[in-house]
Amino acid sequence: MLIAGNWKMYAGPDPSALADRLAGIRGVDVVVCPPFMRLVATVEAGLTTYAQNVHWEEEGAFTGEISAKMLKAHGVAGSLVGHSERRQHFGETDETVARRTKAALAAGLAVIACVGETQEERDAGDTETVIRIQTEAIRDVAHGHAKVAVAYEPVWAIGTGRIATPETAQEAHALIKTIVDVRVLYGGSVKPENAEELLSQPDVDGALVGGASLEIESFASICETATRIRS
Repeated sequence: MLIAGNWKMYAGPDPSALADRLAGIRGVDVVVCPPFMRLVATVEAGLTTYAQNVHWEEEGAFTGEISAKMLKAHGVAGSLVGHSERRQHFGETDETVARRTKAALAAGLAVIACVGETQEERDAGDTETVIRIQTEAIRDVAHGHAKVAVAYEPVWAIGTGRIATPETAQEAHALIKTIVDVRVLYGGSVKPENAEELLSQPDVDGALVGGASLEIESFASICETATRIRS
């Protein structure tokens, strides 16, 4: 079970206080994905730290990007790739997600690659097609890789308070696992109140937590729920 906290463009909680609160968590992999300016602080606090993005080149004229080599030099263990907000606002494509994934893995970083459909795609009956295309884009480099997880994040459920039903999440996760053999996380308004029913689904291997990861007790509660379910 893997629980990842995506702090997005928020400073997030105090890293040392969060590390102290999570110290007793056992049997669950816990990572945090802070903004770039807090990466060093979370690493130094002893938290397993992922970046929110990583480029496919080691260096070059790529303003605003960061390389896997740079992240590793500061003790960062992995990165998110292809989050829906990167796809929506910054032109991320299936091709660039695959390139980022390949480069990160080649450098020894772990990857959480994000896939998921918009409300319009779901309404049009294209959910399976979208998930399949996005997942197949990384299959060649990700299949069976111990350092890869896929996060299914229905775009219509991110930051909206809406969540996929446990049955909907399970269906999507099962589909992803027919395409690529990795852990699959659910992401989309995960909170302490709904974590248990989502994490109890047989093909849900964890969660990518957004807003609820910004509060120490909220995030710790989700981690404790995951521990209880897998014990």
